[in-house]
Amino acid sequence: MSEQEPRELPEPGPPSAPQGRVLAAVAAGGALGALARYGALVLWPTPGHGFPWTVFAVNVTGCALIGVLMVLTVERGRITRPLVRPFLGVGVLGGYTTFSTYAADVSGLLVRQEVAVAMAYTVATAVAALGSVGAAAVATRAWLDRGGRPGGRPGERPGARAEGRTA
Repeated sequence: MSEQEPRELPEPGPPSAPQGRVLAAVAAGGALGALARYGALVLWPTPGHGFPWTVFAVNVTGCALIGVLMVLTVERGRITRPLVRPFLGVGVLGGYTTFSTYAADVSGLLVRQEVAVAMAYTVATAVAALGSVGAAAVATRAWLDRGGRPGGRPGERPGARAEGRTA
């Protein structure tokens, strides 16, 4: 984690908000995430052959944002509102990232006998997605440890520089 005392992660369980509100948050977020993904595919269409760069970029950026969100909500508890994780994590980022399109892209590449591209896409997506979630989590922890603002120093209390003191 960081130089701070390690904290126990909360036990997984049902969200603390009423289920109807959670369902509405997930649905609204999912609609926004799916629209964002669709928009990316419209703006940057992948040709009928070759590496599916847009879906790759969507999945990698979505995983990076999941890494940031999990540090802020679960690990560090900086964001505590009960509907944030269902809305952003399950909804927006779940709708934005897409395993089904990734799988369909791999299948299409194999059908077109673009085996090398299919294998490269399969491996690159898994490595880059996992790497981006980990790197984003590490970067978010480092940012928070510096006081959550650019130029902060490790261990410095937020606002201490403006007050002329450090922790």
